[in-house]
Formats: sequence, C-alpha cells, structure tokens
Amino acid sequence: MSLFRLDGLTKRFGGLVAVDDLSFEVDRGEIVGLIGPNGSGKSTVFNCTMGRYKVSDGSIHFDGSEITDYRTHEVVENGLSRVSQESNPITEMPVAANIKLFTLPNSVLAFRGGATDEEIYQYAARIDLEDKLEEMPDELPHADIRRLEIAKALATEPEMLLLDEPFAGMNQQEINDLVDKFEELREEGITMIVVDHNMGGLMKLADRIVVIHNGSKIAEGSPEEIAENEAVKRAYLGSTEAM
Repeated sequence: MSLFRLDGLTKRFGGLVAVDDLSFEVDRGEIVGLIGPNGSGKSTVFNCTMGRYKVSDGSIHFDGSEITDYRTHEVVENGLSRVSQESNPITEMPVAANIKLFTLPNSVLAFRGGATDEEIYQYAARIDLEDKLEEMPDELPHADIRRLEIAKALATEPEMLLLDEPFAGMNQQEINDLVDKFEELREEGITMIVVDHNMGGLMKLADRIVVIHNGSKIAEGSPEEIAENEAVKRAYLGSTEAM
C-alpha cells in the first residue's frame, strides 16, 4: 500500500483551475520528483497537502488516513512536513533555537519543553549543520540557510518530506552534497516528494518523476523516460535544455 496518495486533487481559485484532477501515489521509502513549467501547480499541490489551501475536489491520503481536511498542524503531527521554497528563519535566534521551535508542543504559549540540546544536535547533524548551532541565521551562507530549513522539518520527526526547491541558489558541489544527504535520509526511512527546477540534481535523486502542466499530469515515469518524453519537451516550450 502506498504511503501517500492524491485522488483527483483539484484546486480552483475562482475561475482559475490551478490543479486539475491530479492523481499519483508515492510508496514508502521512495523519492518522487514533481516537475513542470513555472505556474504549473506544483506549489499549490504542496499547499493543499499541508492544509494551507482548502481542496476544491478530490482527496489526499497519508499513511492509511485521509488528511484532505486536516489543518496544517494536524498534517505535521501525522508525520508529514514541508520545506518551503522561501527560507524564513527567525533572525534574532541562533540556529539551535530555530530548530528547537519546531519541537515545542502545538501551542502559542508553549515556550517550555521541546527537544534537549542533544536531540537538537542530532537533528542538525543529520543535515551537516551541527557546527553552526550557535551562529545566527544572517551569519550563514545560503546553502546552510537551506539546510536549516531542512533541519527544522526533521525536528518534527516526519515520515515524509515535501521539499520545495531545495537546490535553488546552490552551486553544483552543494547540490551534490545535498543529494547525498537526501539519500541518507531515505536510508533512515524518510519518503520524499521533491519539486525543483535543477534537473541535474533532481534526475540524479528521484526514483520516479511526475510531470504536471497547467495543473494536469502529462507524464509519469523514470528519470530516463521523462527525459525522452515528447509531451514533456513540448510543455517546456519545445526546449530540451531544461531536461
């Protein structure tokens, strides 16, 4: 049985259909790439999954339960976490405190409790950030800011990660290092859906690729199959450069 499943997911904004009857599954331990041209609906899929947007039609299932109408904190409590495209650390707090915030009980008054220093160290170490725990976010290079976002998500103890543009702004060596880290996280039991425009990094990482265009699925297959798919090439405006 799949860990994650979309059944006919549809999201409308007035007369605009951002996601149109989208269905696909992700098996436990799998890394699936979700790609498409700008404006194709990828981030909307993530926003619907995480409860930020109310679904217009269809359903979302995770780990045997329907989560279509869950609020964001309920989705996270059930083991699904997102790394957003935008990095948003609290700049007045060091790295360790930023990570700890994501281990506190779900209450605006919950400023006590949460992870121990050792546990925070372990979350950071899983993404090679353990030497930066006392630094402030504005002291970090871009790649480490992105790693901090991943560490915050790991602090929620997810079974599955939704990764939105994790390679954005990184050089090739940083991308390669992050691909290796994601493989390690997979070995630890974390399933992933990855949205990214860096086809080199994504094709190296993903077991399978789902391609959407104008909110609809136009292709699904192995990275090799997708790279040769004519419908995918046409969706990218007739250019094979992105592939």
